[in-house]
Amino acid sequence: MPRGNASQAKVFYKGKEEDFVIFVDSASDVRAWKGDKSIPMAQVVSGFKIFVTHKHGAQGVMDGASKSTLENEFGTSNDDECMKQILEKGEIQESDLADAQRVVIQDK
Repeated sequence: MPRGNASQAKVFYKGKEEDFVIFVDSASDVRAWKGDKSIPMAQVVSGFKIFVTHKHGAQGVMDGASKSTLENEFGTSNDDECMKQILEKGEIQESDLADAQRVVIQDK
């Protein structure tokens, strides 16, 4: 995960029943992986954890996705296979953490 003034990237996938998010190292890493699937996913994702937002979009409260939720959406509960589908079909989103922190400080 990024630290300090780095940016944070994630891939958002709007499913039929749930919205899914996985955190990635960078948007450029995802684009490179899409063009060359021989790149290991470990060099793309930031931790092998799939989150659900309970249909609240990419900014909702995130909980870990259950095996049954993954099975219902992707036809498998294998995390790697689900992540591949999210990376391939999801929307890459990137935000600057320094800007987000400034907004919070200014709001106080």
